[in-house]
Amino acid sequence: MANELADQLNTIERSLGECMIETASTVIRMWLNELGENNPYEQALLTIRKTYNDLFTKWLNVDDPDAEAKLNKITGDAYQLADAVYVDIRLKRGLSPQMHGFSRQSPESILRYFDNCIRLQSEDLEWLREAMNSEEQVSSALIAIMALTRNLRECFSIDAFNTLIDGMASENDVVADLCTSNVLSLLIHYDVRIDFFPQIQETFINTVTAMGDQGDHVFEVLCAFVESSKKNWLEDYAMGMLPLSWLPKEIQKLVESVNLENAIQTLQEWAPKEETKYMEELVTNLPNTWLYEVLVNGNPMREKNLAFIGLQCGYRDMLWNNPDVGERVYRDILRNGSDKPQDFINYAHCLMLKGDRMMAYENYKQARQICGSLRDFYDLFRPDRRALIDHGVPLDYVYALEDNLVNG
Repeated sequence: MANELADQLNTIERSLGECMIETASTVIRMWLNELGENNPYEQALLTIRKTYNDLFTKWLNVDDPDAEAKLNKITGDAYQLADAVYVDIRLKRGLSPQMHGFSRQSPESILRYFDNCIRLQSEDLEWLREAMNSEEQVSSALIAIMALTRNLRECFSIDAFNTLIDGMASENDVVADLCTSNVLSLLIHYDVRIDFFPQIQETFINTVTAMGDQGDHVFEVLCAFVESSKKNWLEDYAMGMLPLSWLPKEIQKLVESVNLENAIQTLQEWAPKEETKYMEELVTNLPNTWLYEVLVNGNPMREKNLAFIGLQCGYRDMLWNNPDVGERVYRDILRNGSDKPQDFINYAHCLMLKGDRMMAYENYKQARQICGSLRDFYDLFRPDRRALIDHGVPLDYVYALEDNLVNG
């Protein structure tokens, strides 16, 4: 049953991501039928479908300069309706508990509530806002922030999202950095729909602007987010595998903060094992997101810095749009004695994108020799060949390169 619901939700996300209102409405209609005749959402669905049909009919007959904005508004309304109905469906199917408050003195109760409650009340979020700026409650706030972030990945909420964005401006540096990192991850996670939620975009941009450093600090946290995505730092520290001094500065501040020992232990016991894989997928998708456009695009230095960090962490895809950064990184890797064929291919790729075909060929040839068998070489080269073509290298150059590598 849970898998069926996940498939239905994916259908809605894909459909609304492409403004296909009718397709998404079909799934919402199925959910409403399941909820029964007395559900409170019937009129909202009828209004959305009528508004959409009227817009489509008008579009067939006359040009409307505001058609795109109107369609985005309808899509945002459809998203919000789907989110509301999804909550009721989860409750009806027993996939989420109906919760009515928590003990503010118990870290376990705070964690359980903000992780599982899918009908957060305004007073819950108001308490969190107050706790974010309270020395006495900072430990509880950090637990709630982490739990709420995971909850939001399952059940989208504008008010909860904006609460975390407000936390980016907390007077407590640890709270501010944790909120910033989690907001960044949520913006990447929800990139397909974020264009249809101008409230969240506006809140985020206003908060970043109010910091007064042209978003430099938020960009620094984004870099730390990319850097930490390959590592479950808290888990390794808790197991004694890493000294405190080896942890990223944001994590050090978390560990060193007053009264956080119980909070860290609670979070450590709760952290899912699949979190590292999820974080890696987010970072891989980062260059294509609204967040990247806001914080990075148009700033060559930020593009290079982020690409450099990504490459150091093993995100090879980040080098495709920054061949000069990739060339520097892989030149150093090879000078330090690497004999991995993939490193030679990556270096050659960057050289090819920069127009140095002779040096690129020599490094591809080195990779071919290390691989030994043609099959092993093709396993590495063919994805790279596709990337070369996608990034503008003429097809005849690529074919000539491959022919000489195989037969030369």
